[in-house]
Amino acid sequence: MAATELYTKYARVWIPDPEEVWKSAELLKDYKEGDKVIQLRLEEGKDLEYCLDPKTKELPPLRNPDILVGENDLTALSYLHEPAVLHNLKVRFIDSKLIYTYCGIVLVAINPYEQLPIYGEDIINAYSGQNMGDMDPHIFAVAEEAYKQMARDERNQSIIVSGESGAGKTVSAKYAMRYFATVSGSASEANVEEKVLASNPIMESIGNAKTTRNDNSSRFGKYIEIGFDKRYRIIGANMRTYLLEKSRVVFQAEEERNYHIFYQLCASAALPEFKTLRLGNANYFHYTKQGGSPVIDGIDDAKEMEHTRQACTLLGINDSYQMGIFRILAGLLHLGNVGFTSRDADSCTIPPKHEPLTIFCDLMGVEYQEMSHWLCHRKLATASETYIKPISKLQAINARDALAKHIYAKLFNWIVDHVNKALHSTVKQHSFIGVLDIYGFETFEINSFEQFCINYANEKLQQQFNMHVFKLEQEEYMKEQIPWTLIDFYDNQPCINLIEAKLGILDLLDEECKMPKGSDDSWAQKLYNTHLNKCALFEKPRMSNKAFIIQHFADKVEYQCEGFLEKNKDTVYEEQIKVLKSSKFKMLSELFQDEEKALSPTSATPSGRTLLSRTAVKPAKARPGQASKEHKKTVGHQFRNSLHLLMETLNATTPHYVRCIKPNDFKFPFTFDEKRAVQQLRACGVLETIRISAAGFPSRWTYQEFFSRYRVLMKQKDVLSDRKQTCKNLLEKLILDKDKYQFGKTKIFFRAGQVAYLEKIRADKLRVACIRIQKTIRGWLMRKKYLRMRKAAITIQRYVRGYQARCYAKFLRRTRAAIILQKFQRMYVVRKRYRLMRATTIVLQSLLRGYIARNKYQRMLREHKAIIIQKHMRGWLARVHYRRSLKAIVYLQCCCRRMMAKRELKKLKIEARSVERYKKLNIGMENKIMQLQRKVDEQHKDYKSLLEKLTSLETTYNTETEKLRSDVERFRMSEEEAKNATNRVHVLQEEIAKLRKELHQTQSEKKTIEEWADKYKQETEQLLSELKEQNSLLKKEKEELNCRIQDQAKEMTETMEKKLVEETKQLELDLNDERLRYQNLLNEFSRLEERYDDLRDEVNLMVSIPKPGHKRTDSTHSSNESEYTFSSEITETEDLPLRMEEPSEKKAPLDMSLFLKLQKRVTELEQEKQSLQDELDRKEEQALRTKTREEEERPPMRGAELEYESLKRQELESENKKLKNELNELQKALLEKSSPEVTAPGAPAYRVLLDQLTSVSEELEVRKEEVLILRSQLVSQKEAIQPKEDKNTMTDSTILLEDVQKMKDKGEIAQAYIGLKETNRLLESQLQSQKKSHDNELEALRGEIQSLKEENNRQQQLLAQNLQLPPEARIEASLQHEITRLTNENLDLMEQLEKQDKTVRKLKKQLKVFAKKIGELEVGQMENISPGQIIDEPIRPVNIPRKEKDFQGMLEYKKDDEPKLVKNLILDLKPRGVAVNLIPGLPAYILFMCVRHADYLNDDQKVRSLLTSTINGIKKVLKKRGDDVETVSFWLSNTCRFLHCLKQYSGEEGFMKHNTPRQNEHCLTNFDLAEYRQVLSDLAIQIYQQLVRVLENILQPMIVSGMLEHETIQGVSGVKPPGLRKRTSSIADEGTYTLDSIIRQLNTFHSVMCQHGMDPELIKQVVKQTFYITGAVTLNNLLLRKDMCSWSKGMQIRYNVSQLEEWLRDKNLMNSGAKETLEPLIQAAQLLQVKKKTDEDAEAICSMCNALTTAQIVKVLNLYTPVNEFEERVSISFIRTIQMRLRDRKDSPQLLMDAKHIFPVTFPFNPSSLALETIQIPTSLGLAFISRV
Repeated sequence: MAATELYTKYARVWIPDPEEVWKSAELLKDYKEGDKVIQLRLEEGKDLEYCLDPKTKELPPLRNPDILVGENDLTALSYLHEPAVLHNLKVRFIDSKLIYTYCGIVLVAINPYEQLPIYGEDIINAYSGQNMGDMDPHIFAVAEEAYKQMARDERNQSIIVSGESGAGKTVSAKYAMRYFATVSGSASEANVEEKVLASNPIMESIGNAKTTRNDNSSRFGKYIEIGFDKRYRIIGANMRTYLLEKSRVVFQAEEERNYHIFYQLCASAALPEFKTLRLGNANYFHYTKQGGSPVIDGIDDAKEMEHTRQACTLLGINDSYQMGIFRILAGLLHLGNVGFTSRDADSCTIPPKHEPLTIFCDLMGVEYQEMSHWLCHRKLATASETYIKPISKLQAINARDALAKHIYAKLFNWIVDHVNKALHSTVKQHSFIGVLDIYGFETFEINSFEQFCINYANEKLQQQFNMHVFKLEQEEYMKEQIPWTLIDFYDNQPCINLIEAKLGILDLLDEECKMPKGSDDSWAQKLYNTHLNKCALFEKPRMSNKAFIIQHFADKVEYQCEGFLEKNKDTVYEEQIKVLKSSKFKMLSELFQDEEKALSPTSATPSGRTLLSRTAVKPAKARPGQASKEHKKTVGHQFRNSLHLLMETLNATTPHYVRCIKPNDFKFPFTFDEKRAVQQLRACGVLETIRISAAGFPSRWTYQEFFSRYRVLMKQKDVLSDRKQTCKNLLEKLILDKDKYQFGKTKIFFRAGQVAYLEKIRADKLRVACIRIQKTIRGWLMRKKYLRMRKAAITIQRYVRGYQARCYAKFLRRTRAAIILQKFQRMYVVRKRYRLMRATTIVLQSLLRGYIARNKYQRMLREHKAIIIQKHMRGWLARVHYRRSLKAIVYLQCCCRRMMAKRELKKLKIEARSVERYKKLNIGMENKIMQLQRKVDEQHKDYKSLLEKLTSLETTYNTETEKLRSDVERFRMSEEEAKNATNRVHVLQEEIAKLRKELHQTQSEKKTIEEWADKYKQETEQLLSELKEQNSLLKKEKEELNCRIQDQAKEMTETMEKKLVEETKQLELDLNDERLRYQNLLNEFSRLEERYDDLRDEVNLMVSIPKPGHKRTDSTHSSNESEYTFSSEITETEDLPLRMEEPSEKKAPLDMSLFLKLQKRVTELEQEKQSLQDELDRKEEQALRTKTREEEERPPMRGAELEYESLKRQELESENKKLKNELNELQKALLEKSSPEVTAPGAPAYRVLLDQLTSVSEELEVRKEEVLILRSQLVSQKEAIQPKEDKNTMTDSTILLEDVQKMKDKGEIAQAYIGLKETNRLLESQLQSQKKSHDNELEALRGEIQSLKEENNRQQQLLAQNLQLPPEARIEASLQHEITRLTNENLDLMEQLEKQDKTVRKLKKQLKVFAKKIGELEVGQMENISPGQIIDEPIRPVNIPRKEKDFQGMLEYKKDDEPKLVKNLILDLKPRGVAVNLIPGLPAYILFMCVRHADYLNDDQKVRSLLTSTINGIKKVLKKRGDDVETVSFWLSNTCRFLHCLKQYSGEEGFMKHNTPRQNEHCLTNFDLAEYRQVLSDLAIQIYQQLVRVLENILQPMIVSGMLEHETIQGVSGVKPPGLRKRTSSIADEGTYTLDSIIRQLNTFHSVMCQHGMDPELIKQVVKQTFYITGAVTLNNLLLRKDMCSWSKGMQIRYNVSQLEEWLRDKNLMNSGAKETLEPLIQAAQLLQVKKKTDEDAEAICSMCNALTTAQIVKVLNLYTPVNEFEERVSISFIRTIQMRLRDRKDSPQLLMDAKHIFPVTFPFNPSSLALETIQIPTSLGLAFISRV
């Protein structure tokens, strides 16, 4: 394949970059051969010209397609080179938050600097048993691979963890050991595992420290061998340590700390036990304050000290030794504070009573003077004499520091020895797994002896790694039988030879150390002379003569020679050591015992442990032969020997590699520094692995995977039945260079880049196909759109034109109408104007004329009124004048007359005084009369004359009057007319005035009214507005109040409902938790019980072995003895250790302490179980109490009815006795009075008697009922009386009863109901017979309908199953179905035959009874016959049959037959035959009928023995055949049925109400077996849990393959392009399971449970648990497999789930809760399929995925991987949006579901309708010794 085919336009490449190391760019045009420059465009849009190297003309590396980015295995990339590896790691680390990645056989682990929830026990369980390539990369996958290969290949394994300081080596090694401890040992007995894990905190405290790169940096290397026995359980461990950094004890760089243990001691100085150490703050001591950083953020040293002490205690380091360790460490801290005072340049001294030295000597138990002396002096020995020489202050400080380092190294080795002793096991080690936690390649600005040793070790490890990778590649090629070509890989043997060979660097260093005047400078010159210009890997720096450069496999490193000799010799003065050896402190002297042996690197513990941190003590005199050779070994020599030993160990094991990468130097979480990462990748050998893989055939596909992936590149005619040949034909066409691929036996091998080329071809073809599909679809859509638009346009045109025509017609109509309107409008206007003018004119005329008339009238009126006024005025004036004149005249007259009268009066007064006066008066009166008479006459004459004149005047007057009258009449007429006119005018004027007045009034009123109305209106409006506002406010307030009330009511209701629901749920959860806890404890108890039985069997076996002649007892007997009994379980568990104490003391391997611990644990669990049971009973009692309280709230039952029931029961008993007596009397009478002929069974008299007997019995029944009714009425009357005192009540009731009895004696009661009894009897008998017949028919029809339904469902299921099967399997299934059908028909016929046999037996029994009665009658008659008669008549033989009783549903057996009963019915019973041939639950019914008989006999020992033997027998069967589904299901069903029988026939009212009257007669009468019901319930729980475990073990291998891996919908998922390379050693040879396999297995489980008659509710719980396991395992694997998180896989999962739901519907199990357990899996599948781009999508995801936790949602989004290039990845911003939206959700941080969780099981009461007396015991059970009662 030419470069021009790949380096085309738009191809993406990597180019070097000084900042980002590699940068992505895109080609702007095709590359052609000979081009020196490539036109590129960077991702940020900048154009660039990339110049090719003129010598190599090497093109920039190509970038992998986006679909390959983020792969689990780096070797699976198509283009294998450095930028591809770096980019893949970065994408996984930054985008997907994945810290583990495979690189062939190497696991690359990047330190996240953050705690991740991926190391829990659920993750361990998920990886346990899985193949390495099946799951996402993880340290647990490597550990599992090592564990599996150890068990499978029986070869020791090693896990090599390497990396820089701070890369996470220690944590990775710790998690690997935790995995082994969890997988290989049980949780409750993990003493060894806990010890192995407890060694970590101890070693971390004394060997780890804070550095600038890591807060918990291991300053030593260690190799831990974890030993396993033959069952591959951890039995012990052993630790080797390498190159402890002792210099850290006395010196720390800036921002670094000493070893953790010193700071832990200082933080715990306030503890009482540490008072004697006289410690203080870490800043007080010189050895802990140099770094200036005594505290680590987030670490509490005091708590860490507690963990360290706990670990020491667990590993057997007692408190005295712990205090000794802390005493030595505290002494070192005080030693560091010892100060020296210079006396001169060559001597120094310590001040007297120097406090730090005093404390050091007190703690170490040495003399102050000696230690003070030898810290300032040294002893020199010559050939002739020995003398003491003082040393300078600097030398004294160095000697002090050397002593401190030496003591710490000794203490470190001592602790390691004790840890190894604690981890050592007496059991023989079968195999081991070693975990090597060792430093990685290091290079600093100043590199010294430590870095040299570290890099030397890494050179050796890299060589071993390269050889192993090369070996694996070679094995793979040989296995696949492809031509082997030598792969050229880097061999670092020259570098190793430079270091360790003869005259190598280490050899020259040791030689220089032996020289008396050896120095670093002379050693450097020797190096230059020996290796410079002779070895290409050795160089000399230009500017230095005290350094050298070595070209390591990773990089060039410059080492400074200064300090090499001193560190290699590691000298300490012997006199100081002698002072310490003479210490009174026992532990300190132990550290320096047998020092020569301790100095040997090879003479370690028996396990071969070698410590590299040994120190050579400088003797006082170096005489030849004084010290051994071992004593002279330098640190470099020791390190080389131990490294050779390590390599031998690693080469003898199968290695597994973990390379830890430090992403940045600032400890920032999830921050990736490309430069630092590339340095480490180069240093740790990852790129070398890539290079080796790329040199061969890195991409490997199976033929089926290749065919599935590249089927699109083939034509139909190219597809052959032989997949291998098909793939060959295709590749020969696509790739012309045959060297680019090879065909193996099972795989196709491709060179680097070929898969990318195939992917390019595939993508191009798919793109062309997509374009064609898009073209067709778009054309179809455009045509469809065009037709739709054309149709729409035509429709629019039609409507528009119609609209326009309608508008035009409307316009014409409107125009015509407008003209007409104008005509009429104009006419109207003119007419209106004319009328207005005319009306105005008339009005004006009328007003003018009226005005003139009114003026004229006013004038005339004024004139007339003026005349009248004048007339009246003149008359008034005349009258006034006249009256005034008259008044004056009268007044004058009066005055005159008064005066005259006064005069006359005076005269009269005078005359009156005389008589003459009177006379004169009379004379004057006469004269006057005469005068008056004359006057009258004269007046009469005048009157006549006047009368005549008057008459004449009258005539004249009359004529004048007539004339005047005519004139008057004429004038009157005119006047009247004028008056009328005037009157009219007046009236009109008055009316006008009135009207005007009224108008004015009206106007004023109107104005006032209007004003008032306006005011009122305004006020009203204002008031109305105010009222409206108030009304609206009130309405709003009302509405608000209503809403608030409704809301409050709703809230209160909802709150109450929620509270009620929550409380109910909480109570249910609490109850379920209690049940779960109780059932877990029960499970733990059963496990401990099995362990206890195993231990007891082992004890019995060990006891029985040394005794000859001991005979083994019967298995049944021994098994029964081995099981505990319910009644004496505590006694046996307590007594057994006493009985077994003596043999166990003799047998050393038996751990009696463990035995006693288990016994104690069993007792504690029993007590806890009893307390939980009491609590459960208490809660149930509370529930029952609540229920009874609710029932009491209902209307109580009348006392008369209760009394009626009791009276009825008593009366039934009495009447039964009476009937028997009367029957006997009737038989006697028949015997006395009848003849044989008459009493024959067929005689009419006999039938009449029988009829009479029947009628009498019926009459008695009726009388009984009537008497009971009367008695109940009497009782009700008695209750109505209600007397005050109880005594009176009793007296009155007895009196009433006596009266009733008297009445009864007199026959008064009989007369009351004698007329009704016949009618009631007939009606009741007819009603009962009809009811019975109706019920029987109805029950029969229901049974037939149910059986037909079941048969129909069965036939449909079988038909559906058969249709899915191939033809051969279909024939076989049909045959099997036919056999099953015939078997069922046979069983039905057998049942019918049994029923007929039963009927025949019943009839025979009746016949025998009648014959017996007849025989008795004949015998009675023969007694009354004479002897002669006897001779005459023939003697007939008399049949004396055995008297039989009705079967009472009880079974009787002898006490000695109990073991046989248990053996035949439980131990030897085969569930398959019982389930097929017999009724479900038959053993339970048989056992219960045996219990009934023991209860009937009132034999408590027999009941206890039978129940205990039954429970123990079931346990033994389940222990023996506990892996068989049918056995466990069978005994779960029978145990539940036995439990239901004990409840149903217990006699408790709550259970009896479900029984028939006949069943209630079978209730237990003597014993209350409630305690045994609890024991059976516990046993049923254990069996249920065992059944769940069995089902889980069967389904476990099928779930992942069937639910995830298998393509149920063919062609949807497709194979991922790189092929996901797996280790061949990890792939198990097993069949591939599909979804149909799971469904078939579920069908098998369901049919087995149904055949065994398991309760439907229990079946639902089993199915729910099974579905939960299926969903949890599937989801857990989905969350741990990146290759499964794609859109197509989500579709597959949803289809698979729908098939499971369809199965639930077919089995009528949708209400079992099983579907809800799959909800997390359904939501995860939906999450894979929904859009994941916008905020709306994020909101939809958050609302949809309510069953998934936040961690699970984020994990799925991080793992989401497109299978094709057309899909898109989930952006980081979208994932952060999801996290922000879900931050308030409170859910579990746990990532995986608990697949081991078992829902608490309940056993709802399910009474049986089967009558016990109808049960037949088949002979096949071998229970002939049982008799029916």
